[in-house]
Amino acid sequence: MTAPTISTERLRELLERGTPVTVLDVRPAVERAEWSIPGSVHADAYDALRRGDSTALADFHPTNGDRVVTVCAAGKTSKLAAERLRARGLDAVSLEGGMRAWSLAWNTAEVPCPGSTARIVQLRRTGKGCLSYLIGSNGDAAVVDASLEPRIYHRVAEEHGWRIRTVLETHVHADHLSRARALAGDTGARLCLPTTDRVSFEYAPLKDGDIVRVRSAGLRALHTPGHTPESVCYLLDEHALFTGDTLFLAAVGRPDLEASAEQARHRARALHRSLQRLVALPPDTLVLPAHTSEPVVFDGRPISATLGEVQERTSLLRETEEAFVSQILTRLPPTPPNHHRIVALNEAGSLPDDPTELEAGANRCAVA
Repeated sequence: MTAPTISTERLRELLERGTPVTVLDVRPAVERAEWSIPGSVHADAYDALRRGDSTALADFHPTNGDRVVTVCAAGKTSKLAAERLRARGLDAVSLEGGMRAWSLAWNTAEVPCPGSTARIVQLRRTGKGCLSYLIGSNGDAAVVDASLEPRIYHRVAEEHGWRIRTVLETHVHADHLSRARALAGDTGARLCLPTTDRVSFEYAPLKDGDIVRVRSAGLRALHTPGHTPESVCYLLDEHALFTGDTLFLAAVGRPDLEASAEQARHRARALHRSLQRLVALPPDTLVLPAHTSEPVVFDGRPISATLGEVQERTSLLRETEEAFVSQILTRLPPTPPNHHRIVALNEAGSLPDDPTELEAGANRCAVA
């Protein structure tokens, strides 16, 4: 008998509520090492399950409640795992679509920002590491780097009594599909991007120093080229810095995507200058990046750090320009899968019917 399944949204709700459930990852260890579901346990049973080994998962026992959700890459082998466990009398179900579908799972965290009149909600794609932000003030809201379905931003905004009036991007993304244009279309909000000729749709261009108002709060655009030529950061009320993929909590952006070797070297130099501009801000400035390199736990704790803390963690920020360029170009991680196709879609402002195939896998925007 085929094992029943559970949707990504349903599992997300269980984890968000803290409901006891054992998530069993049966993928090969190398796949799990790249990305996993927070709190999951691992049994490298993929090959044994595929060949019908009767001893596969014989030693497994639930670790967090009696219900078990089995997980694989696309939701096929996990069904075999759930069937095997159900034959033992366990309450086991398979995650529909596997880790590919899980890439759209999300959770939220409130971000304290003393000194600003705005409230900040961090929306995290726990299956991908994308971080986006809803900034609310006196009933209005802005969204920065939308990477989730528009309905999710609607839902969270409504919970806070906000109406989304502005949608902003820090740059043209290369490792996930932007939902900014779709969100602006759904809400009638103004779509703002840093001034660029890369995109083929209409938007409100922002140049260095421009301020976007969210009622009593203000977002000041800081042009920070390097990761991409058009990259900007947004400084909220001089207290919180939305850094996109320019600066992370212990790493910096990579300058090589969609660039030749010579262009990458030129962009690395520009990135060094941009980062020096950022580190000149007050050390208590809150850094809020567009990505994290770890699965996001359902703990309600924001992924953030002060600029002073980021400087202590990130040795590249203390290097001379020549040393910075040399080191960053020799430390580049593998390129994100499908990045050419993702960039082309983001430049066109288009979304495929099923984004999960293009977006599967960990993000690879950072150089540590």
